[in-house]
Amino acid sequence: MTDSNLSLDHVPEIAGFGAMLTQPYQLYVERTDPARNMARYYAMEITETLFGEACLTRTWGRIGASDQAKTHLFDREEEAVQLFLHFTKQKHARVYRPRQVASSAHR
Repeated sequence: MTDSNLSLDHVPEIAGFGAMLTQPYQLYVERTDPARNMARYYAMEITETLFGEACLTRTWGRIGASDQAKTHLFDREEEAVQLFLHFTKQKHARVYRPRQVASSAHR
């Protein structure tokens, strides 16, 4: 028996909150040109804050040096994904590419 009509075990879902990201969003690309002494990278990731907001974090800089970072907060995941895709297209146009991993042939 309880002395109240309210249960302490049930937590009502607040509209718009409690939704996890539908999928992971991550990007790491590099732009290198030894003739110009260029070695840059650009990374992005969409995560969820403790408050259920979508958070797009961007980091960039010279490979091997300290980097710069910027964080964008959104109420909806779709807004974060739109900006993620915008920056992805921008970096692709500027010839940033996924890191080339040297493959070793095993025979």
